[in-house]
Amino acid sequence: MKKSGGAEKKRVRRTSAAAVPGGGRDPNPDTPPGKQAAKRDVYQVFAEKLRDHKDLESRWAVLQETRVEYFRGKDFVNFLKNHPEIKDILGSDQNLEVEDIGNALLRKKLLIRCDRVVKTVRPGKKKLSTWPAHLEMYHEHVFSDNDAFFAWTFEKRHPLWQTLLSFSWPVLTLAICLFPVYPHQCKILILYSCAGVLLLILSLLFVRAAIFGALYIILGKRVWFFPSILAEEATLGELFRFWPKKDEEERPKWTTRLFYALVAVVVILLLRHHAPDEAARARYQKRVFNIIDDVIEWSPRLALSGMMEKQPTVVNATEPNHNFTDGSSSDTGGGEASEEQSGDSGKKIEDSDAFQQPDNTEDSDVFQERNDHI
Repeated sequence: MKKSGGAEKKRVRRTSAAAVPGGGRDPNPDTPPGKQAAKRDVYQVFAEKLRDHKDLESRWAVLQETRVEYFRGKDFVNFLKNHPEIKDILGSDQNLEVEDIGNALLRKKLLIRCDRVVKTVRPGKKKLSTWPAHLEMYHEHVFSDNDAFFAWTFEKRHPLWQTLLSFSWPVLTLAICLFPVYPHQCKILILYSCAGVLLLILSLLFVRAAIFGALYIILGKRVWFFPSILAEEATLGELFRFWPKKDEEERPKWTTRLFYALVAVVVILLLRHHAPDEAARARYQKRVFNIIDDVIEWSPRLALSGMMEKQPTVVNATEPNHNFTDGSSSDTGGGEASEEQSGDSGKKIEDSDAFQQPDNTEDSDVFQERNDHI
């Protein structure tokens, strides 16, 4: 009797193990576990393909102190209507409606529904932001295309070139640290390349601000070329987008525009009045050139030679002192030798070109600065 009871328990366990998690029986219990896992991963592959597609517009936002990539529900619906071939990945579920596919992704926790944090129109704007920068969790995880946002929950696979690029950062850091030991021509090339890039960025920002100010004062339009160049969170394509975004704010009053015009005129007059003269400009230029020369002309050989010259001469204490008996004569001889050495060093300093007296006032300033630096 005990054996028959144990056999019945085993049969019950096998029957429950063969059941599908949804509550029904598996029509093909002999299906290998590998194929079952592949069947479960169909939506994972579909989600990865969907996320990597360029036609599905998405943005980055902050959700509970975490940066997430999200898209709008209406863009998801339009994307699947325009690209029905991508639903072939789902296999038997490819004929499902768009809402059913979205709910399936939500059930499998590949998506989460979000909502905007700021739900009221800010002063000076006509409508809510199309792509909010801050999101929060929505209480119902049901797919909708009516002002609904959905964020991806899985980690995006990085391409091979990004993985290889990540290994190059330590090499780049080491190369920057070894800049002082580079050859002279490499130093000049790197220095002027970095200065050129910096000048290009500053010039671009200045021209961009000047165009915005002129159009704001004259026409009352807010036009920012390269609108995302100063954005904290932007992709590479958004960062170098040239055309400005559509101005959705109200047009400023003429009093506000007149006030900013007066402020711009006052700032320009102050800058012109306090501009440096030619002599000051020449002094600043010499200082900058001296700093650049110190950076470029430095080399480990010069540093080691300077360290060797600064090291004091060490007397070996184990060597016998032959002048120990005649202490007075050695002291007088040592004094005379030191006086002769000091006289010779004084003559060398007077005859050297580095300590010659300057001829004009500008050279005297540079000479005084070098003496202070020494």
